[in-house]
Amino acid sequence: MNPTLPLSGWRFGALLLGVGALTALAFPPVCFVPVLPIGLLLLYRAAEDAASWKLAALYGFLFGLGLHTAGLYWLTNAILTRVHDFWWVLPIAAPGVACVIAPLVAIPAVACRWVPPGWRRVLMFAGSWTLADMARVLLFSGFPWNPLGSALEVSGGLGDVLIQPASVIGVDGLTLAVVLAALTVTRGRRGVALVSCGLVVWVGWSAWHMRHVVTLPAQNPRVVVVQGNVSEDQILTRAVRVENFLRYLRLTAQGVHAAQAAGDDKPIVAIWPESGFPGILDEDAAARSYIARAADGAMTMVGSDRELQGHWYNSLEVVDPSGNIAAVYDKSRLVPFGEYKPWIVPFNLLPETLTPGEGLKTLDQPGIGRVGPMVCYEVVFSGAVIAAHQRPNWLVTISNDAWFGNSAGPRQHLATGRMRAVEEGLPMVFANNTGISAIYDGQGHEMQRLGWGVAQEMVADLPSPLSPTVFSRLGRHFPLCLAALCVLLALIPKRRLRV
Repeated sequence: MNPTLPLSGWRFGALLLGVGALTALAFPPVCFVPVLPIGLLLLYRAAEDAASWKLAALYGFLFGLGLHTAGLYWLTNAILTRVHDFWWVLPIAAPGVACVIAPLVAIPAVACRWVPPGWRRVLMFAGSWTLADMARVLLFSGFPWNPLGSALEVSGGLGDVLIQPASVIGVDGLTLAVVLAALTVTRGRRGVALVSCGLVVWVGWSAWHMRHVVTLPAQNPRVVVVQGNVSEDQILTRAVRVENFLRYLRLTAQGVHAAQAAGDDKPIVAIWPESGFPGILDEDAAARSYIARAADGAMTMVGSDRELQGHWYNSLEVVDPSGNIAAVYDKSRLVPFGEYKPWIVPFNLLPETLTPGEGLKTLDQPGIGRVGPMVCYEVVFSGAVIAAHQRPNWLVTISNDAWFGNSAGPRQHLATGRMRAVEEGLPMVFANNTGISAIYDGQGHEMQRLGWGVAQEMVADLPSPLSPTVFSRLGRHFPLCLAALCVLLALIPKRRLRV
């Protein structure tokens, strides 16, 4: 029988809050995976020893509050961009969002008490944690930020290997595996041996998978990613917008010239980030003409606001070599509390409330090919980045993370793009105003990047898409079934599942 935990009362609540915050070190960009067994074991033991299910729920809430407050600390930076209006929100920005998510952590803390101790309880905790975590897409417009599966997104080749199973089970399946492994490794030598064997199989399969992928014959373009490094204050106030526009034109011309110097006939597309154009592009023919001239025959994808019949949209607009708008994508999944006002709050943090677009689409344009566009926040939604029955040959996300400063926020955002590339088996271009911008192949391997706070361009030949992955065919249904299976196995009264 497990010994009783030594602390109680408010001291133990404070301990859970603090350990939850420390467990956030497992999130990108730190990805300190060893902290997971410590944090999750404490919560698991606390739930087991709680005097009632209500107390277990409180323990789960406190752990989740610490975990997500620390993981989302960078939200405070967004308030600082308009601190003169919203100074009073500063102390509650990250904790406020965490309070909305934290009750979901209470679910596994309560659910694991429904079954006897042992392997059945471990399965119940891991399965219910994953199911509750997947339910975050139902909060307002959805907030599935920082799933525990993202802890495997270690930088470099090691991370490439660790996240390959996402091509089958998605990041939610990685979350299930991480929670199971974290609790199993604490169950003595037998648990350590089991996790060690599982890790060998995991890495072995990933290495085999990376060497045996099937590439489709589609040819993707050469991309020029333009990162202008314009401060959020200048974007909001429209200050020195002519100078910023000229900077983007100069970087575009430099990048396209470098792309043309390769000496082949491969199509070229220049990509500006969200808020890249400091105005309303579809109403400014002169600006489009300048963009087309800088692109020198290449297509250009530009982030711009758009107004239509009194509604404002956050859009990606494609400018052709003649300076015309060839295609438009309007952001369809808006940021709660930022781009639209959820009913529970009486304030909004942007000058205007935006209107969501019609939904995901695949653009198919000469010089670009088949591309799945996303604007900023939309890339965080696993299994929901491609229009149904319209699989593209590459993905692009334009973003403006200047809101969040040189913090973990932009790096966590970038990590989601890497994960989506693996899940869908498609190259991903991540174009960010202040950084970090990067290009990934269909296995999540980083080809190039531009660091934070630099005004620069990068040029790369996008690789061809991979054949559709298991996850791209089944989506979140597969990890959902795996998590539900863990719960069902925990509920079946089999003595052999106990240790």
